[in-house]
Amino acid sequence: MSRAFGVLAALAVVIYQFLPDDRWWLTATQVGIGWVSVTAILAGAHRMPRRERLPWWLFAAGVFANATGIAVATIAAESYGLVDLPTPADPFFLTLFPAVAGGLAVLIRRRDRRPDRSALVDAATITTGFGLLAWVYVIAPRNLGDHMDRLAHATQVAYPIGDLLLIALTTRLLRSGGSRGAPFWWITASLAAFLLGDSAWVVLGNLGAEGEALANTPWIARLLESVFLVAFLLFGVAALHPGARQVAEPADSRPAGLGKGLLALLAGASMIAPAVLVAQTATGGVTDGWSIAFCSAVLFLLVVARMALLLREVERQAGQLRDLARSDELTGLPNRRAWNDELPRALERARRDGEPVAVAVLDLDHFKRYNDTFGHPAGDQLLKAASAAWHATLREVDVIARYGGEEFVVLLPAAGAGDGRQALERALAATPLGQTFSAGLAVWDCRETSDELIQRADTALYRAKKDGRARIEIAAGQPSNAAA
Repeated sequence: MSRAFGVLAALAVVIYQFLPDDRWWLTATQVGIGWVSVTAILAGAHRMPRRERLPWWLFAAGVFANATGIAVATIAAESYGLVDLPTPADPFFLTLFPAVAGGLAVLIRRRDRRPDRSALVDAATITTGFGLLAWVYVIAPRNLGDHMDRLAHATQVAYPIGDLLLIALTTRLLRSGGSRGAPFWWITASLAAFLLGDSAWVVLGNLGAEGEALANTPWIARLLESVFLVAFLLFGVAALHPGARQVAEPADSRPAGLGKGLLALLAGASMIAPAVLVAQTATGGVTDGWSIAFCSAVLFLLVVARMALLLREVERQAGQLRDLARSDELTGLPNRRAWNDELPRALERARRDGEPVAVAVLDLDHFKRYNDTFGHPAGDQLLKAASAAWHATLREVDVIARYGGEEFVVLLPAAGAGDGRQALERALAATPLGQTFSAGLAVWDCRETSDELIQRADTALYRAKKDGRARIEIAAGQPSNAAA
């Protein structure tokens, strides 16, 4: 349905270029295309669950108001001569901005369940840059000594402000997580078409008499009107697409950081202030110095904020990488690297405090047979369940780590052979799924290296396996106080 509507929409825009140069015919066609687009948006929303329809209803309201405003503008001008601002059509045209902005805000909120400060800073940076352009070339010139009253000024200024609102929310939408299928890009293209059409009228307005002449040229006016028709129709194409409901689905992962396109856009927005300053200097005088200075200061602060957030994210990811490098992926316990760092520190503390320290090596009995019987996924589940059960029986100061395969090591600070055996017996009794382990326990003799201590515990482990498994063996060569 979306493809068929897209083909018909393209055909309608082409036909519009060849209609008679009659304002009533053109108005009827523009309004008809707008209302057909509204019908398509509502039809697409109707296929979605009720809770997912709100953003599409808001889009439909905005398009309906804008398209209806075309009819109101023509009737007001042709029948009543109402062409000075504000016209009866302006409320309809301006309704587009809050309605579409509301729909975008709902989509952004649903796509990103958690706040994204970096995305907000990026949107603010781009909006600030374009905001300076709007102020210097659109808003400020409207207040320079003309005869228009305040309501007319407010109406004229409302349009560029509405465009800035859409720029901010469009940028924020592009920085959101979630699905980026065809409907997402159709919505983005529609917003871009609205902004392009408004920008074109602004440029023509700033060209003075030449711009007015160009705007009254039939084929140029027809082309600009077609831009808005395309914007209407793209919303309908997006709503009718089978993947339309995925646009509001929450993100599975955070969006990517500073890509090349985003970096170029941010750099361009940051250069707008100096570019305006250069342009005004080249034409003989800086007339908006305070505005340029204020915008430059805001952009500078936003760039600093973005750098701070980026550095914080880099630090967070570096911390995660450090944690991953020291954690066993399956069990979540410290891995061999973390153990090799911790054991020498524990021995040094024991030497300084004059306390014993014990080390045990555990090995699940008949683990290969268990894997062969129940499969490797079941073996992985056993390792996870056993390590969690053993960890629960130990003290907070004790450390258990996965040494490799089905082998684990336990560090027992301030524990001699007797305390160490009791701790291991509790762990042995807690082993799940009717399984057992063999263990070798060694108490540090205050002279040997950490490798030598582990070797003695490992030798005791093999003796436990040889003597029948499901048992704990004390390593030979213990110090005289090891049984304490």
